[in-house]
Amino acid sequence: MSKTAKPMIDRYTWYETVGIYAGIALLLFFVLAPFIEGFLVSLKPLSLLFSSPYSFWPENGSFTAYFTLWERVPLMGRYIFNSLLLAFVITVVVMILVVPAAYAFARFEFPGRGALLGAFLAVNMFSGAVLLIPLYRLMRSFGVLNTYFAMIVPGVAFLIPTAIWLLRAYMMRIPRELDEAAWVDGASRLYTLRRVILPIAMPGIMVAAIATFIGAYAQQFIFALTFNSKTEYMPLTTGLFAFFGRQEVIWNELMAASFIGITPALLIIVFLQRYLVAGLTAGAVKQ
Repeated sequence: MSKTAKPMIDRYTWYETVGIYAGIALLLFFVLAPFIEGFLVSLKPLSLLFSSPYSFWPENGSFTAYFTLWERVPLMGRYIFNSLLLAFVITVVVMILVVPAAYAFARFEFPGRGALLGAFLAVNMFSGAVLLIPLYRLMRSFGVLNTYFAMIVPGVAFLIPTAIWLLRAYMMRIPRELDEAAWVDGASRLYTLRRVILPIAMPGIMVAAIATFIGAYAQQFIFALTFNSKTEYMPLTTGLFAFFGRQEVIWNELMAASFIGITPALLIIVFLQRYLVAGLTAGAVKQ
């Protein structure tokens, strides 16, 4: 009669278990402390933010800033819509380009394949600020400054390499025998990709799409600030400048606006977390 295997956590001594949980708690503290402090700042009246001695917990705290910010910045809703629109369009375009590219890099052997992958990886080593001047001249020559297009193109270009590496690694774990079986039945490469590979690779595609969306949602500031000067096209990251006054910064409303701005991205992650977990853990256990 075989013995039931004990859970992994039960294999540690009590002091090892305490150390593990203490380390996790310390990590969570450093990760969540800025968010907690930012949320508490949003609840404080502006006059008490720099009072001495400093009070961590807000006295007479309220959600007033979450309502008054809409009066101070009437276009706040437009800024959030622009951020979501840009992130959604960038994600769709990136995935349309990345899926066949990742399949090609995972299945085909061709000259320069390693060099291309290395070049894609090297792109992520450069900050977008390095290419602002040539990108600005390029956008001006095409006459697309102060449009959504001027912010979408750089976002797509900088997010494609990461998505290719993520999805290629996932597709390489899909058995080649599936492709060969489809070819024996007379299927073309495109049909094989669409009908055989895509359904199996969907968890990996979701991981790449979520990572791309988060990157597109968070990295809009530098391109929007450089290539756009029209208020109606501003994303949230540049719209937050409205809370920086000539004499002071409206910190409580700025923090409130920031939390409202990150809420859509958090909701998307919550609703798609099962795909995210499935994609990240696929292939972790040998079948």
